[in-house]
Amino acid sequence: MSEIAIPGAVEEALPRPKSRNRVTGVQLMLGMGLAIGLIFALNFSSRISLDRSLAQIHRQFSDEIDQLLAQQEALNAELNYVKSDVYVEFWARDEGKMIREGEVLIFPQSLGAAAAPPQSTVELVAFETTVPQPQNWEIWWALFFDGPPPGIG
Repeated sequence: MSEIAIPGAVEEALPRPKSRNRVTGVQLMLGMGLAIGLIFALNFSSRISLDRSLAQIHRQFSDEIDQLLAQQEALNAELNYVKSDVYVEFWARDEGKMIREGEVLIFPQSLGAAAAPPQSTVELVAFETTVPQPQNWEIWWALFFDGPPPGIG
């Protein structure tokens, strides 16, 4: 097959029209700058939120440390009091029921306690706390006849 030439037509090399979809170097640099900026913004945002949570944790631990220090001071004060002679004397008189020379220990009693012993108004009822055990013949009857013996069940 041969080419058909059209008379009078000049074949010229026509320039191709520029496509509008081509990315230029400036657009590429702008896109890369935006991407890098977005990465930096996300990184800084995550660091700021991490710093806030770390500050909150630090504040919680500081409060707990202050509370424990106050508790330690209270316990040290109580320990010093317990080691003192004042506490020993208090305990000896109150709990130990001890007296000094020349003192008399008095146990107060109510007026009705010496006159009559206390009487219980509650009536006690006897009852069994264990389950009654069946007799041997009742066990054998239940094994042979699959039922309770006559007169029991």
